[in-house]
Amino acid sequence: MPSWLLRGASVCYGAGARAHRGFMRWTSGGRGRLACAVVSVGGLTVGGSGKTPFAARLASGLKRRGWRVVLASRGYKGNSRLPVSVVSDGSFIHSSVAHSGDESFVLAAHAPGVPVLVGRDRRLVGHHAVSAFDAQIVILDDGFQHHRLARDLDIVCIDGPGGFGNRRLLPAGPLREPISTLGDADWLCVMDGRSTASESSGETLRESDTIRSFEASGREVIWARRRPIELVSLDHSDTLSLASLRGRRVGLLSGVARPSSVRRTLESLGARVVVERRFRDHHKYTAKDCDDLDHSGLLWITTEKDGLKILPDWLGGHRLWVLRIEVEIEQEDAVLDRLQARLQSTGRLAKRPG
Repeated sequence: MPSWLLRGASVCYGAGARAHRGFMRWTSGGRGRLACAVVSVGGLTVGGSGKTPFAARLASGLKRRGWRVVLASRGYKGNSRLPVSVVSDGSFIHSSVAHSGDESFVLAAHAPGVPVLVGRDRRLVGHHAVSAFDAQIVILDDGFQHHRLARDLDIVCIDGPGGFGNRRLLPAGPLREPISTLGDADWLCVMDGRSTASESSGETLRESDTIRSFEASGREVIWARRRPIELVSLDHSDTLSLASLRGRRVGLLSGVARPSSVRRTLESLGARVVVERRFRDHHKYTAKDCDDLDHSGLLWITTEKDGLKILPDWLGGHRLWVLRIEVEIEQEDAVLDRLQARLQSTGRLAKRPG
């Protein structure tokens, strides 16, 4: 598509996004309100900001403190048409990736013991979380553009190295909404941002200005990073240490928003990525996608999200390794303290868990 046509479509998209947010702000009195505290974790860009594992990390931290927490996801790319689906009740899985989407299963994997619910209308999902699980806190995954449900805290995640890309709206760039909508966010979470703090590129400086102006307005900026843990075989029968990647020739199979981020992680661990097979974000894998991978001396690696949608039988006896990554929040206990205090100050959360 010609660049001028992309820019024109981007202008139209931006106008629609502004109108939608403005209309929902104007009608905010009609937004659904739950009988519990609501925290939204979202983003401005299409994928790659780490918001899903970050939401799971917050949920796990709050659960450890004794709060009854439920994670609510839209179930993007899932084929369910049910108003509410229970992916996990905190103990058992009750759905499938095809039914509820890959992100809901990433949530369940990274927040063991926390119920995960899916539904297009997060108001209905939230009400079910309260009625069925007696939720004290509902965390919305990818909730910044979901305006039907009132929330007590809006957190927006930004990928530190990728930032806002070319700072253009879809389809000319990665932005779902203009950067100015950060004015509606309460907290900002910069993912992997410390690693680029010393870089001097113009793009990095512009994003640093955005962060500084956010802090200057009296709002909070928190920092987090994605930390690789280990490699697990697709059939979960074996593991490899990250040290085993040093000097290894690697093939990367991915269907994520920012495959360059995965490649960067592998290379930081000493791997030599010599071939990549990339698909669109949330790609629905078939056996054909895996039946002709070159395994001659290569260690093939994929992401957790992709591994959920690939069957071991499709590999013809070969192995595919899943790179497990977790999110770490800097000064996590202090962040959770401030989060609790914020929610309690609104009267939406009891003074004590339980």
